[in-house]
Amino acid sequence: MLTVGDKFPSFKLTAVKAGPEGLGGPGKSFTEITSESNPGKWKIVFFWPKDFTFICPTEIAAFGKLAGEFADRDAVVYGVSTDSEFVHLNWRVYNEDIKNLEIPMLADTKKELSEALGILAKDEGVALRATFIVDPDGTIQWASVNGLNVGRNPQEVLRVLDALQTDELCPCNWEKGKDALNPQKLFEAAAA
Repeated sequence: MLTVGDKFPSFKLTAVKAGPEGLGGPGKSFTEITSESNPGKWKIVFFWPKDFTFICPTEIAAFGKLAGEFADRDAVVYGVSTDSEFVHLNWRVYNEDIKNLEIPMLADTKKELSEALGILAKDEGVALRATFIVDPDGTIQWASVNGLNVGRNPQEVLRVLDALQTDELCPCNWEKGKDALNPQKLFEAAAA
């Protein structure tokens, strides 16, 4: 699996557009998103195993509710599974929790991105619940993978993004607005 310090792989995928625009029907709902889209932005890329399942819409809806928070931090959020854009669109039409989703749903139908990242579940052949924070230079700064039966916490992803963007030493459970660690002060306090 690719991890912190690795370059995020290049990709070119069809996606269901974010927000109500994504429900315009098959001819109007789709867009192409590539690794070159949204230059200069942080990217949050999260994967789920399958559409029309039980845990996935809870996570997707939670990321969607935080889309504005991520945007305030100069970050874009991409949701990805190995289902097609047509399946994504149908799922959005019939699931109230994600109907007006504020993030695009990317279709990795050839599984090329999932394979390049090393996050395909070996037995099921679907993406694990992986999340990546990618800096504006395309380098992975945070990676997390859950098994298929455990949902993740998008609020924690936002917290980690905040910490990464400080470019400082952030202690356990650090939150935006709190002080980062100052090694000089720690050495001075220890010496006193």
